[in-house]
Amino acid sequence: MSPSIVVFDIGGVLVDWQPHLAWADEFATEAEARAFMDRIAFSARNLRGDNGERFADMALELEDPEDQRRLAAYVSNYAKTVQHSLQGTWDILDELKAKSVPVHGITNWSAETWPEGLKAHPRLAEVFGTLVISGVEGVIKPDPRIFAILCERAGVAPSDCVFIDDSPKNVDSAKAAGWDAIHFTSPEALRTALTTRGLL
Repeated sequence: MSPSIVVFDIGGVLVDWQPHLAWADEFATEAEARAFMDRIAFSARNLRGDNGERFADMALELEDPEDQRRLAAYVSNYAKTVQHSLQGTWDILDELKAKSVPVHGITNWSAETWPEGLKAHPRLAEVFGTLVISGVEGVIKPDPRIFAILCERAGVAPSDCVFIDDSPKNVDSAKAAGWDAIHFTSPEALRTALTTRGLL
């Protein structure tokens, strides 16, 4: 049976996320900002934020006071990191909604930074029928529980859903949970994949 419901990831699919821009005013070059991020293991700490931890608490784990200050400031600087939409994907989402295809969302996103992201992209608060935010739930993709949460809240079966994500491991997890899934590489490829499924 073909899926009848489309579930979007957000970062890397609908919104371009460039975390180094949170410290663009602190460092002279992008390379310096990225070196700072490597030094504080930002990627691992960001995943912890996506799982519900607070950046101010994680900042206290750092030894250098300046590094503490910079990481703690990430939340207030967050809107700088998500300045741009991926318009081609938004066009597809709008077409799906115009065809009355239910559209939901699952995102790995900190509960602290989500309100800041909405300041840059207020439509994210309006466009989904059901939205599951990992930092609010305390569970992150690829944990299969997050897919079960969406199904329960939206009142849908896994076989009803096709999930779109830029992370292959999240796509694989959705498939293991009984969903159809598409690895997002570009709006053009996504359009083809959804057309093949009869959704566009």
